Amino acid sequence: MDRIIDLHTHTTASDGSMSPGELVKHAKACGLAAVAVTDHDTVGGIVEALEAGQRIGMDVIPGIEISADYKPEMHILGFFSQDTYQNIEPVLMQLRKNREERNPKIIQKLNELGFEISMGEVAREAKGSVIGRPHIAKVLFNKGYVKSVHEAFDRFLAGGRPAYFKKDKLTPGQALKEISDAGGIPVLAHPVHLGLTYKQLDDLLGDLSKAGLKGIEAYYVDNSAEDTGNLLRLAIKHELLATGGSDFHGSFKPDIELGRGRGNLKVPYELLEKLKGAAQ
Repeated sequence: MDRIIDLHTHTTASDGSMSPGELVKHAKACGLAAVAVTDHDTVGGIVEALEAGQRIGMDVIPGIEISADYKPEMHILGFFSQDTYQNIEPVLMQLRKNREERNPKIIQKLNELGFEISMGEVAREAKGSVIGRPHIAKVLFNKGYVKSVHEAFDRFLAGGRPAYFKKDKLTPGQALKEISDAGGIPVLAHPVHLGLTYKQLDDLLGDLSKAGLKGIEAYYVDNSAEDTGNLLRLAIKHELLATGGSDFHGSFKPDIELGRGRGNLKVPYELLEKLKGAAQ
């Protein structure tokens, strides 16, 4: 039986629907050999995830996902050991402050558009985690303003939509440096979302590699077979680690299952072995 892993997941610490402990238990139930917790701008769920993993015998990798200033927005994953992940916390505090300053602007704009939604309602939906657009979208859905969280983003919250506001972000180079300086391995998340041609991505990876990039997410839920093949070739060309994950958010993205995406995902355990080897 193939040993598969998932190195891109989210919990209630940011914008997922499962608590870190629930996520780890779910990973075990799904037959995964390992799971990384990569919440947005926070490592607040790592302790609970590690404790759950220790109790049930599940390999848990501490991680992070940081948004970098690029068009379209670039996401960079960071993978750490149990001894190093807390080193990234100072920069994450500033990123969370930037996110918190954006949320009231979104709420105010939605109010101006005629939607009765308050910051208090969104905070209750977030249940103490890092408040973000998915929680705003969930409140819009709960109050019947949209038919799904996806529709809320499409109509109001995504880039270029009426209630979208850009938050201050690190540059790609800064994000790579902060992760590396904290003892982590920086990996470009879902390159397919950048919408680049093969040649453009090739050039970008050359630049990012010089700035400290160590890996790319070659296996991803939205990849075609051709995308995955191209990314694996680029990983070899630029001497980058290949990783992979489902970008699991639980009920916020109900069509994506942990470890298997939409049924087309299979991230081999060997990738984790190489990632751990590079971290030593």
